[in-house]
Amino acid sequence: MRAAGAIASSILQSLAQAVAPGRTTRDLDGLAAELMRQHDCKSAFLGYRGFPGYTCLSINEEVVHGIGGPRVIQPGDIVKIDVGILKSGFIGDNATTVAAGEIPLATKQLLAATEQSLFEAIQHARAGRKLADLCGAVEAFVVPLGFSVVREFVGHGVGRHLHEEPQVPNYRPLGKSPTLMPGMTLAIEPMVNAGVPAVRILNDGWTVITEDRKPSAHFEHTVLITSGDPEILTWRPREALPEMLGLPAW
Repeated sequence: MRAAGAIASSILQSLAQAVAPGRTTRDLDGLAAELMRQHDCKSAFLGYRGFPGYTCLSINEEVVHGIGGPRVIQPGDIVKIDVGILKSGFIGDNATTVAAGEIPLATKQLLAATEQSLFEAIQHARAGRKLADLCGAVEAFVVPLGFSVVREFVGHGVGRHLHEEPQVPNYRPLGKSPTLMPGMTLAIEPMVNAGVPAVRILNDGWTVITEDRKPSAHFEHTVLITSGDPEILTWRPREALPEMLGLPAW
């Protein structure tokens, strides 16, 4: 899992650096395919339930599961990049949101809030804690800032398979909650909307967009529960600027 996570993170960072106005999402997906070949790993997404891309590439109001294609990235777009790879029988899964050029302050705040909510959740990824506390931390952080969380799509356990139990929603689930134990690996992935939480799926059967067409942000890490502090298996430098939220520098 550590090896898979490190490769997934490396590929994600390369794709994030390649985001620029004028490039197409197909360009980014092709770059991902080449990087996966170089790392001798496979896409965990390609062919999964028929998904046609190596990565998920979603722009602006697209939340998740966007398919690389002819769409040209425009100045001021925000691009969500989700990379999942299979290496030696294990999955590494991570995502980030990056800006193509200058974006409005409100959008910077959306990105900063979403990324920070991921780390708010990770703080609860400790043995003996309840999964519900981890999940609830995302919504508890972003809602007071005026944002909303997507409820139809959630994080998940991850290991030998892309999606394993338990589900990891970005809100506090009802009912009995599992206790976190050392050795568990979770894909924690806040999906946060600037407007309403409602989403819908486009006619391609995959791309999820916000119902009100306002922007959405997505950040994800694969995290290992240990007997001590959480271990981020897909570690990378943080993208967003905490000062956008009046938070101290990380």
